[in-house]
Amino acid sequence: MRIFVQGAAVAALVLGAGTARAQDISDAGLVYYGFTADRLEYRFGDDEDVIAVEADAFVGTDEFKARLESEVEYGVDEEAFERQRHQLVGQIPISPFFDVKAGIGINAPDGPDRWYGIVGLHGLAPQWFELDADFLVSETGDTSIEFEAEYEGLITNRIILVPSVEFDFGFTDDEEIGAGRWLRSVELGARLSYDLIDRAVAPYVGVHYERLFGETADLAKAEGGDRDALSA
Repeated sequence: MRIFVQGAAVAALVLGAGTARAQDISDAGLVYYGFTADRLEYRFGDDEDVIAVEADAFVGTDEFKARLESEVEYGVDEEAFERQRHQLVGQIPISPFFDVKAGIGINAPDGPDRWYGIVGLHGLAPQWFELDADFLVSETGDTSIEFEAEYEGLITNRIILVPSVEFDFGFTDDEEIGAGRWLRSVELGARLSYDLIDRAVAPYVGVHYERLFGETADLAKAEGGDRDALSA
């Protein structure tokens, strides 16, 4: 779902695919703040069902925004979190369509938690592809790149197909958390949404596929895990 509210000192909430913001006029100028949940979904898998949430909260101006981003995956059968990832970054524009960002984050995978520093780029490429690229350095010295791209394809004014792809590439390995060197994982998704209320509420259905590669796949297999997973 997606809900949009705008006005002075009014908060905004989004559940589903989309964005929301509220505005407050201060002496310093226009300040934006709000909350977005791009994904709130229940995935039916062959081995295990998963509840997945991807959300962020932000506050700032056109010149600088502070953003808290979170991704959570909860295994329903195991009754345990499979993945938790949280980032706190600051963003500044470097062009009309791209922001550079930097900050800190924490990953809570299988094994010990990992803190890391982040430098990245976020924005819209030609043809309105939304891109997000991060360079990460963990507390143990592990370095990696995460890249995500998605595209909103309008089938009609209300029906939208959103394909997405994510890559995780490591320059070093961290066996304690099951992360190998080189290409670690690829995630593919496709979500078909329907805008109900002025592009503010958008329930959707979709499919999600994830595959592990190289050392990361070998480490997962040694722990009794699978190389890939398909859910809908």
